[in-house]
Amino acid sequence: MTSIARAIAARTNRAMLTVGVGALIAIGAPIPAAAAPFAAPASAELRSEVKQRAGDLRRFYAARDYRPLWLSPSGQASSAVDRLLERLETAQFDALDKRTLKNLRTGSLRRDLDRAAGGKPEAIARADVELSQMFATYARAMRGAPRGRMLYESAALAPVMPTAESVLTSAAKSPSLDEHITQMAWMHPFYAELRDALISPGFSPNKRQVIWENLSRVRALPAIPAERYVLVDAASARLWMYENGKPVDSMKVVVGKPESETPAMAGFIRYAIVNPYWNVPPDLVQNTIAKGVLSGGTKYLTQRGYEVLANYDANAKPIDPKKVDWQAVAAGAPPPHVRQKPGGSNFMGKVKYEFPNAQGIYLHDTPDRALLKLDDRQLSNGCVRLEDADRLGRWLLGGKSVSKTGNRPEQRIDLPTVVPVYITYLTAAPDAKGTIAFRDDVYGRDSAPQFAALEGVSGAGAYPR
Repeated sequence: MTSIARAIAARTNRAMLTVGVGALIAIGAPIPAAAAPFAAPASAELRSEVKQRAGDLRRFYAARDYRPLWLSPSGQASSAVDRLLERLETAQFDALDKRTLKNLRTGSLRRDLDRAAGGKPEAIARADVELSQMFATYARAMRGAPRGRMLYESAALAPVMPTAESVLTSAAKSPSLDEHITQMAWMHPFYAELRDALISPGFSPNKRQVIWENLSRVRALPAIPAERYVLVDAASARLWMYENGKPVDSMKVVVGKPESETPAMAGFIRYAIVNPYWNVPPDLVQNTIAKGVLSGGTKYLTQRGYEVLANYDANAKPIDPKKVDWQAVAAGAPPPHVRQKPGGSNFMGKVKYEFPNAQGIYLHDTPDRALLKLDDRQLSNGCVRLEDADRLGRWLLGGKSVSKTGNRPEQRIDLPTVVPVYITYLTAAPDAKGTIAFRDDVYGRDSAPQFAALEGVSGAGAYPR
């Protein structure tokens, strides 16, 4: 068994909280307590070594009183060193460029570790600093690697390039340095399990290509976007609510059809609209409403709660639908503004949650409950329909129920704090069983297979660079 396979097997055997994309979270036994860090004293040799290094390294080691991070006073390497070397020696699976991969070669680092094992303080200092330098370079390069397309409302929602000092400080503060490296905690929680699956044997070249595509999409997600955030996966048609990096609730959703895809995007949920109007998109007015009126008369509109307005002004008054040339609208003429009144069969249901965006996408309630019972739920016109809009609302609004707000139309309720929402598309992702779940590529976003070279490969060097 290779060192990579051993690491994957060990990780699989740990009882951990596993993030599932096809089902809600399964909780196993508690994670074992982290081993105590090396109780290394301040090192004059380490102080001397970092004086020759960049400012980030000097500040990091000064803040920890020049104590080693990776090695014991006798030069013994922590288990985290093995994990890091395994990551570095398979870094081609992180989509890093050739120049970065060249800088991450571990031959010199392994020689430094061999010298440090002899117990000489100068050798220990050099090896520890080299490990920190290599790790910081690697983590920063991963955050800057190519990522899947995602529309960000604000740059504040996108992954950021951390400083070397922040990378090292986060690692040093983690309960377990070994787990920090194993879980690749500087990336989103989905990343490490997908990456380990890509390296391990057992998947066909086609499936490895799918995993590769999805790693790119996961790189578009920050490690922990915020204390609280919403994640929607359009491939599995499911939504999660996250707190402090862990999912606390989940529900089914209905997302866009292949011809009206829900885009990969990120925004800030800012407010709820209770008893909303549904402003019918112009293409649906042309293709559906106009044809309905032509076949059923204006009764088609009244039976479904539609009203016609001259324009999209919020204060616009309804106009007589009989004065509209519906034949011309069906043929492609500019349509009038049509909206559906709140209540009854309104497509928005009781509430919608707005994260303003140019694509007109939002999360909303739905009266069509039958769709939520289906396995394949890519059936909407692009927006995200919620299985339990009131439950999401209570979470977003700090316990307030939108169902008790009354019947007045278009009631706006601002969130106490804006909450990020990320909509992604994962055709391969970790599931609650600790395996990788593969889903149909209903939007056709996965590329043609390019990973034939990975057949039967379990170690480094497989990806053609």
